[in-house]
Amino acid sequence: DPRGLYVCETGGKTKSLQVHYRMCQNCIEVDAPTISGIVIADVVATLFLAVAVYCITGHDRGHTSRASDRQNLIANELYQ
Repeated sequence: DPRGLYVCETGGKTKSLQVHYRMCQNCIEVDAPTISGIVIADVVATLFLAVAVYCITGHDRGHTSRASDRQNLIANELYQ
């Protein structure tokens, strides 16, 4: 427990330092394999999500343009 009053004496001078240290009661120590596992799982999940979005929206399965898909432009002399 590093809490307490620390005193340093040099050359007849005395300096003190009060240390307040809060210990974590519910902390979990995370090591390198755990962190790398979390990163790898995050990358795999992101790739899976990207492939799923591509499969759902990426294919143009012979979709022909219909008249309702086209937008009629309004003639405007200011922007011509």
